[in-house]
Amino acid sequence: MAGFSLRKLFRRDDDREVRVIRERRRNVRHIPREGEVVLVVDDSKTIRFALKKMLAQGGYEVLEAENGREAIKMARNHSPILIIMDIVMPELNGFQATRRIRKMEETRDIPIVIMSGNQEATEKFWVERIGANDFMSKPFSRKEVFQRLEWAVYRNQIA
Repeated sequence: MAGFSLRKLFRRDDDREVRVIRERRRNVRHIPREGEVVLVVDDSKTIRFALKKMLAQGGYEVLEAENGREAIKMARNHSPILIIMDIVMPELNGFQATRRIRKMEETRDIPIVIMSGNQEATEKFWVERIGANDFMSKPFSRKEVFQRLEWAVYRNQIA
């Protein structure tokens, strides 16, 4: 395999000390630092499992919560770099949990991506209104998950 070099795949942005990897399809994706945690909040075990598997393969530590009340506690205790939150859940829904997370000083700056199987404009409107950073529809692809993560967490760090 003449001409193949790992240097073409990896690049270091010394100005910002951010490690990134160039993927096959010209995507640039960050290599997470040790201890970078993503919190996945959904009442569906299947969705949590799928997201956990994708994110763990990408090098992230993943915490899971099955409702908004658990999400608030975990966000406060673990300071994740991102929260991916479903809307419809028992006890405390995603909108209510997002509002409470935004009101607490220690968690207000954590990026939140709301996800829903309902793609109606009213839900997207409320996502912006309650302070979430982005909206992701279900079903989602691996590519979309990492694009949302990159946009919400690292958007200003890549040259």
